[in-house]
Parts: sequence; structure tokens; C-alpha cells
Amino acid sequence: MSPNAAPAQQDKQSLHYIIRSGLAGGIAGCVAKSVVAPLDRVKILFQASNPHYQKYAGTWSGAFRVGSDIYKETGIRGLFQGHSATLLRIFPYAAIKFMTYDQIHYWLMPTRERETNARRFLAGALSGTTSVYFTYPLDVIRVRMAFHTGAPGDPPVRPSFIGAARQIYTEMATSSSSTPEILESKKHWLNRFPVLKFYRGFTVTIVGMVPYAGVSFLSWGFLRSTLLPPSQAGHKPPTPVADLAIGALSGALAQTASYPFEVIRRRMQVGGITRPDRWLGWGETARAIWNSRGWRGFYVGLSIGYLKVVPMTAVSFTVWQWGKRLLNV
Repeated sequence: MSPNAAPAQQDKQSLHYIIRSGLAGGIAGCVAKSVVAPLDRVKILFQASNPHYQKYAGTWSGAFRVGSDIYKETGIRGLFQGHSATLLRIFPYAAIKFMTYDQIHYWLMPTRERETNARRFLAGALSGTTSVYFTYPLDVIRVRMAFHTGAPGDPPVRPSFIGAARQIYTEMATSSSSTPEILESKKHWLNRFPVLKFYRGFTVTIVGMVPYAGVSFLSWGFLRSTLLPPSQAGHKPPTPVADLAIGALSGALAQTASYPFEVIRRRMQVGGITRPDRWLGWGETARAIWNSRGWRGFYVGLSIGYLKVVPMTAVSFTVWQWGKRLLNV
């Protein structure tokens, strides 16, 4: 039996099991995101090249200076700016991801003997991409909320969830010029179908999710089966410390494998602010990053990414396992 599996007598495809599995995953995601919310805000500012804080990018000390500046200007609430949208997104996202993983794991690897690294990777990649399909617009809104900063000296303004959504929906070319280029942009399909503005960066997110979720669950399953193998007579549940350690390493490996995709995604998600008149594509975004900072531009904020993802993944997996034991999943 898989080290993640619940007792064999349970019907893992029953609605009752699926709901409990999703509940455990959703709670795990919310707890983990709340732990690292201030770091997440700083990382988004770096990745999206916010002009007010770009001078601090690339160093550990710079990350702490940004956090300190935000705290001085807007207080503790500034460090959690956009967190309401994060929680609205992360509960269904984590619930769907972990619930889907449990189901795919059961289909692909019903017994311990059927477990392979390829199947672990496939189960993780499919669960991650499935969750993105259902929750991506919420991620775009929360990134916009986190990206927003006022000019130095101006009174702090906290963007609301509804306000950020309205801005995304209504944004278009800001120039008042009547040039043919501007007039044509007003007829652009992005303005005719404004709901698509909530999917800026969607394709790169899906592609980046494959290595991120795949490597994360692959590492989690492999390390647990290798370091915590069940005995012939069964085994005691792993301790929270073991879950934290394995989750942390899984998060570090997944972050390294997928980080360039995440940087491109963040740039595209705030494209409505930097280039509201049109859709920024993969190639154009990647070239802009390369022309600006070379290959290092694809790893800007990686150090703070580790500082955020390692504890977040560790807490997420640990709370997920705790929730499954509590709910008898």
C-alpha cells in the first residue's frame, strides 16, 4: 500500500471520501499560504519588476528591506495586501489539487508495487494543471492586488478585490491618441472578450505547473517511500517533523525546476498595467526579460522564492497529512 494511502476498506471514489480529501487539502493550502504571505508579496513585486522596488531585487537583504519599507508605509496590512484574494483562490486550488492527486494516485497506483517515479510525476502534473484550470482568474486578481504600490509620499491605498477585478475587466489602451494603431486596438479581440483578460499568462502557467507539481509530488512520494517504508506489520504515521522535512525538500526541488516559467507568468499577469492595449505573448515577454537582465532575469527573486516555497510546501504537505488523519481519509 502507498505510504499516503488510507485504510484499504475505504471507498476512495465515494463522494464522502472525495469531499473530506478536498477539505483536508483546502485547509492545508490556506494555512501554508498564510504562513508565507508577506514573502509572497515581496516576491511578486520583484518578479513583476515593480519600479519602486526593483533596485532591491536579487539579494536577501533587499527582500527584507522591501518588507521593512512596506511595513513602515502601510503597516502589517501592507505585507498581507492581496491575501484576501489569495485565500479565495487557494482553498479551491489546494482542495482540487490534493483531491485530484488522491484520485489519480488511486487510479495509477492502487498498490505499492504499482508505484513508479513516472506515475508519481504524472499524477502530480495532472493534479496541478487541473486545479489551475478552475482557479486561474483568482490568481490574476490577487497578483494585481499584490503588485499595486503607491508613489512615495502618497497616502497608502489598499486595492480591493472587486476594484482589482474591475480594473482588469475594463483596462485598454490608455492613450487618448486617435492614431490607426490605437483605434485598431479598441477593436482587438481582447477588448471584445474582456473575460479573457483574467487569463493573461495562462498558457505559461499550465506549462510551468507540469514541472512544479510533477516534481513536487514525485519528490514527496519518492522520499516518503524511501525514507519511511512501511513494515510488514504496518507502520505508524510519520511524525510532523518528518513530513515537514520531506515537504521542504520537495518544495525546493519543484521551485528550481519551474521558476523561469513563474517569472514569465508574473510579467504576463501584470501586462494589463504595463501594456494594457494588447496581449503580451510568451516570446515577447521572455525576450524583454532577457534583454533587460540576461539569463539572471529568469531567476530574479529565486532566493526569496526558496524562502517562501520551502516552508510553504513543508507546511502544506504536513497539514494535508494531518487533515487526512483527522478526517480518516
